[in-house]
Amino acid sequence: MDSFELVTQLHEVKAARPTMLAIGVFDGVHRGHQQLLGRVVAAAREQNARAAALTFFPHPKETITREKGRYYLMPLAERAHCIAQQGIDLVITHPFNEAVRQMRASAFVDALIAHLDMKQLWGGHFSLGYEREGDHAFLSQLGAVRGFAVHQVDALVMAGDERISSSRIRRSLAMGDVRDVAVCLGRPYAMTGEVVYGRQLGRTIGVPTANVAVWKQQIIPANGVYATRVWVDGVAYAAATNVGVRPTVDENAHITIEAHLLHFSGDLYGKTVRIELLEYIRGEQKFDGLDALKAQIAADIAHVSQLVSAD
Repeated sequence: MDSFELVTQLHEVKAARPTMLAIGVFDGVHRGHQQLLGRVVAAAREQNARAAALTFFPHPKETITREKGRYYLMPLAERAHCIAQQGIDLVITHPFNEAVRQMRASAFVDALIAHLDMKQLWGGHFSLGYEREGDHAFLSQLGAVRGFAVHQVDALVMAGDERISSSRIRRSLAMGDVRDVAVCLGRPYAMTGEVVYGRQLGRTIGVPTANVAVWKQQIIPANGVYATRVWVDGVAYAAATNVGVRPTVDENAHITIEAHLLHFSGDLYGKTVRIELLEYIRGEQKFDGLDALKAQIAADIAHVSQLVSAD
């Protein structure tokens, strides 16, 4: 993937030319999504056409059920980049608002044809348009008239005895099972954010940490200590990262994400870092005092140094 076109509205697409289009939310761009996108790319290359993907933001559930809080598996910009990495030439991050929700399926398809010259429409078990009227049968009939084919793909990618899905990934994150998440994604789960000022308590016990402000709508894993890899200015560092409320030194319930980078010296404040979650080490716990906490942190750091390569 050298370059790709990214737009937020259909009318922003630079030119209409024969296009194979995948449509879906694609939150997480997990291995099931990757399989579907790969098939679209293969079909496009076979016919010298454009491979495109249309994803929605906000998530339809957010518009329909007004669901708030931490729900997404990655920020939108990262989702678009991961989609493009599958070989997609054009990524459309289309808004899902009330106007789109109320749009009839045939009108939405007309827009896809007008702005893209859509020749094939690919997706999982999806429906388009008002009250989900644009199901596979409806779209197939419409395609026969409007000149496009519909491919409904059951992207059945298994890991163990369970299908890979965004809901499975969310469940595994809630349990701290970041190994399973990595299997489903084909890569470690990552959180990106700016290093901000906290209470600087780590410095008082000789273990400085980076307090990372992750996007407030991205899912964070279960409270606990994780072996991680933290990327700073293109360089990776092994790190012990705590997710939680710091019960030994803090009495409020505000969850923080704090990473202690091994073999790093310097000022991180204001930098944007990327944390890759590799392994769950232990749950968060309250210690009798700072000496007990310091001893456990030392053990955690030793554990991380054995588990994580900084390459």
